[in-house]
Amino acid sequence: MGKFSQKMMGKEVGQAAEYATPHSMSGGPAKLRHVGDPNKLSAVQVTPSSGSARVSAGDPARDDVKTTGIETRGNGAATKGRMARGPMA
Repeated sequence: MGKFSQKMMGKEVGQAAEYATPHSMSGGPAKLRHVGDPNKLSAVQVTPSSGSARVSAGDPARDDVKTTGIETRGNGAATKGRMARGPMA
């Protein structure tokens, strides 16, 4: 075991790189590539190796996130999720 392995609840745990370098299923070295934020890729750039997109979360780095709204009725003892921020038609 490497010098950074840990024992937790009776089992050896730690980073996977301590036990084996990144490799392909055939045993060769892994070909890792980082394409950036998967949410900023166009449809033709998305591949199975692009990574998971935060579809419903949007871009967390946006500066114009709406934080105000109106409090909805009928929440009872609810303490979260009481504000409506969408278009109130």
